[in-house]
Amino acid sequence: MAKYLAKRFCQSLIAVLGITLVVFLVLNVAGDPVELMLPPSASRADMELLREEMGFNDPIMIQYGRFLKGAIAGDFGMSYNYNEPAMKVVVERIPATVTLAVAAFVIAMVLGIPAGIISAIKRNTKTDMIIRSMALLGQCIPAFWLGIMLMMIFSVKLKWLPTSGYDSFKSLLMPAFTLGVFTAATIARLLRSNMLEIMTKEYIDVAKAKGLSGFMVVMKHAFKNAFSSILTVLGLQIASLIGGAVIVETVFGWPGIGRLVVQSITNSDFMVVEAIVFIMAISFTLVNFIVDILYCIINPRIKMQ
Repeated sequence: MAKYLAKRFCQSLIAVLGITLVVFLVLNVAGDPVELMLPPSASRADMELLREEMGFNDPIMIQYGRFLKGAIAGDFGMSYNYNEPAMKVVVERIPATVTLAVAAFVIAMVLGIPAGIISAIKRNTKTDMIIRSMALLGQCIPAFWLGIMLMMIFSVKLKWLPTSGYDSFKSLLMPAFTLGVFTAATIARLLRSNMLEIMTKEYIDVAKAKGLSGFMVVMKHAFKNAFSSILTVLGLQIASLIGGAVIVETVFGWPGIGRLVVQSITNSDFMVVEAIVFIMAISFTLVNFIVDILYCIINPRIKMQ
């Protein structure tokens, strides 16, 4: 177990370093932050002096090493746009994004799991066809279009929910549903597929022969094994909810890190973008690391090499 954890930790560390390196290189060729830090009337000599003081004239790998050293300490420099430490600006937005991601995942589980079970039990019936069609639709609809349609129906016409904000439970419903629809559809389709495969296994027939009720056979044997097999995918979906919040937060004006990264890219606030990417990379790899461990615990048939 310890050897497996050490191997996965090293792989996660390499992934984080690779992501941060790529983003750092892309941002450094995307524009000159010195032009944003000085007024338009600044002379070329002033720009060169500040560039030298900030270390922008150093070789790119030296700059990356300095960035990595600061990132480990939680220091990403000052935000050009907010005139505050970049990490502080990002940390202030994390609770909003986490709240949205958790609400979206709860909605996805509540919708996706029952839909997948019912679809598998009612195979090739009208109910199954409806659920499969809705799941396919949920994976195809763009998040920005769904968000706009929900706003037009529930905010503009019915006036039940606010169009934007972060001040009440009502303001959370539409963005959470918009973000959770794709994950719910993914869960439903994968769960149905896995349950149909598992329900053909011999131990399902043995359970039926023992006289267990249909509910017990489905929930205790079929669902349990089907759910454990999609645990890795669920982990990826949890991580993708944070990344997918970029579009949803922008549409609904949600004050999270997704909206912040769009604003920072537009304003060329590279320090904030680097801080957000670093945190997201850590989140993705941490979630995958935890899921791998849980998968091995839940499914003891997996051999850890």
